Amino acid sequence: MEQHEITEVLNRPYSQELLARDLTRLAYVAKDGTPRTIPIGFTWNGSQIVLCTSRNAPKLHSLRRNPSVALTIDTEVHPPKMLLIRGQAELDDVDGIPEEYLQMNGSYQMTPEQRVEWEAQVHALYDGMVRIVITPTWAKLIDFETNLPTPVEQLVRQQAERRSA
Repeated sequence: MEQHEITEVLNRPYSQELLARDLTRLAYVAKDGTPRTIPIGFTWNGSQIVLCTSRNAPKLHSLRRNPSVALTIDTEVHPPKMLLIRGQAELDDVDGIPEEYLQMNGSYQMTPEQRVEWEAQVHALYDGMVRIVITPTWAKLIDFETNLPTPVEQLVRQQAERRSA
């Protein structure tokens, strides 16, 4: 997929709504060779998805061995909206707490006092974190209005061809 095509998909209004959500599902190949999918907080900086995790997270070993990942950001209502993204994970070990980690957790409802206490606990727990930076290499929006899953699109096309024959 060409970069301009990825950008076009990610700039659609539904995509932008989904990229503003709190959680994505990260799929990767685990150390034992089996697939894993985990929910994880994220931020979108306009060109990359940034995830943050502890330095001892098992997924880091797996991502170092095989950085290919897939992400799903979706809604829980019918019809669902789904943004599917593929890319390569780049790992960035940082001292302290990455700003993205504080941003991705900033949407949870906390009083200002709770926020101060939460941030103090985060700083006390972590001496550093790993930023997982994913630059999309492929993207598809499924909104069931203008975009359907590819197999459904194929069935609709086949049905139309049969009717016109």
